[in-house]
Amino acid sequence: MNNIFKLNIFVIIFILFTQNSILSHIEHYSNIKKLKMEVLRNNKVIGYNLYFFSKNGNETIVTNQMEFEVKLLGVNVFKVKGYSKETYINDQLISFNSKTYQNDKEKFVNLSFDVEKKEFNVNGSSYNGKASLNNVIGSWWNHKILQATSQISPISGSIKEQVVTFIGREKIKQYGEIYNVDHFKLVSKDNDTPKDKKLDFDIWYDNKTGKIIRVAYSNMGNWEYRLKSYE
Repeated sequence: MNNIFKLNIFVIIFILFTQNSILSHIEHYSNIKKLKMEVLRNNKVIGYNLYFFSKNGNETIVTNQMEFEVKLLGVNVFKVKGYSKETYINDQLISFNSKTYQNDKEKFVNLSFDVEKKEFNVNGSSYNGKASLNNVIGSWWNHKILQATSQISPISGSIKEQVVTFIGREKIKQYGEIYNVDHFKLVSKDNDTPKDKKLDFDIWYDNKTGKIIRVAYSNMGNWEYRLKSYE
């Protein structure tokens, strides 16, 4: 009887934990159909990230279209265009597929969830192998990236361990709106990571709506992703 009682308690706790996890993540986007983020370099708009959300029962599909380019003296020196699709059942990522063209060089990710082994299978242009469920896709629509210990590149499939630090509460103005946000710093866990592959982002998150409002980093200029609108 004691073992049965303990088992029942475990089941109840597991169900409650799972429900809370779902509500804290996917449910934040249940009424969202579209998010638009503008991409800026040195305070000039150079492109966009468009996220589209569709829901059917407990399945949620998030698709992304992105395109931006950097010009110097009228000549394209850096151009990125890509598409991706994320599929979730409740709060569990089931699959992720992307194809990105960076200066006409193709990069890709094909990820699937192994139900039996409880891990991800990743086939990407930079990594091919297994990945733990501690990983999250490095997409700026998903505030879960602020809770993860490592992320999978949505462009190449590479896995990067990260450390997220809370900086403080701030108030920012963006596209005529005032936001009370939490400011976080997201960096690579390994300090010896090569500079061109190192994570180093400032992220401003609106806890009230569950949306990332702004992301900033420096790499051959000052870059920002700004949430412009949502439906």
